[in-house]
Amino acid sequence: MATSLLTPNTSPDTDDTGISEASVEFPDNLLLIELCGEYDRNLAYLEQQLGTQILRRGNHLVAHGEAPAPQQTVGVLRALYARLEADREVTQADIDRELRMGEPGADSTASPTEGGDQLEMFRGGEVEIKTRRKMVEPRTAAQKEYVQNLYKHELAFGIGPAGTGKTYLAVAVAVNHFIEGHVDKIILTRPAVEAGERLGFLPGTQEEKVDPYMQPLYDALNDFLGAKDVGKLREARKIEIAPLAFMRGRTLANAFVVLDEAQNATTMQMKMFLTRLGENSRMVITGDRSQVDLPRGVQSGLRDAERLLGAIPDISFNYFTAKDVVRHPLVAKIIEAYEADEQS
Repeated sequence: MATSLLTPNTSPDTDDTGISEASVEFPDNLLLIELCGEYDRNLAYLEQQLGTQILRRGNHLVAHGEAPAPQQTVGVLRALYARLEADREVTQADIDRELRMGEPGADSTASPTEGGDQLEMFRGGEVEIKTRRKMVEPRTAAQKEYVQNLYKHELAFGIGPAGTGKTYLAVAVAVNHFIEGHVDKIILTRPAVEAGERLGFLPGTQEEKVDPYMQPLYDALNDFLGAKDVGKLREARKIEIAPLAFMRGRTLANAFVVLDEAQNATTMQMKMFLTRLGENSRMVITGDRSQVDLPRGVQSGLRDAERLLGAIPDISFNYFTAKDVVRHPLVAKIIEAYEADEQS
């Protein structure tokens, strides 16, 4: 690990026109080169996002622009440099994360006494989920609070639009619980409901028929464990991926269970699923209320669960908006456009 970050020489200065300047000094030239990126692309991206101009003077970086953008720029640079000091890379996704969340620890709500050793990843306000293939970090404040609740509560809901990481983060936490030995198996499920299309008869075995509905869950698992390991764990029944209807009559003990696309579960299905919770198990329910594919007149079980369970303190509800979308930037704008049309 590199030498620790010296206290940066940050000096904001504002003139009568509202244009301000903030500077910061970093001690390690090699880390500074990584921070700037190839051909200073990281600095150029920050300039574009915050509307500032960043100048490099030796070990100093100086940001110019309308207040408070230069101070925000310096805060992001300090956070990114700290990542490099911890022998971690800096990508555009990491820059986006710091732009959304500010400096590490600024909004930490994690308690080291809640959740026992499972909250060890909340060091200094940071939230990190260790999986077999990668370390996963929330990229927005809402995602951070969501992940913390996944560790604190045995039953948690994540509700919001597509692209906000609800299912991806839930599966990451499930994998973390599994590899750390807190649960014996992972169970992923979703209603087998067609999204506005009639797919017709699907050939093959029962598993082959439902696999197209489960593909997003396979994708997440493969990202964290690798396709080969996922295959072996499925053969050993340590990972189960099945339609929601297959949960009936079971008691899900010693398992981490994720129900995806919960907006497409009926009220009876939701009640059936929630009452499967067994000893030493955790459940996460994710859904998007704007993408209900149930037949007209059929009430979404997700809405009923919100109404009936919202006042129970041991159950957490986390909500996401278009601001939490971490896919392509256009996805957030598309969601906002549809939301605006619905409200007009």
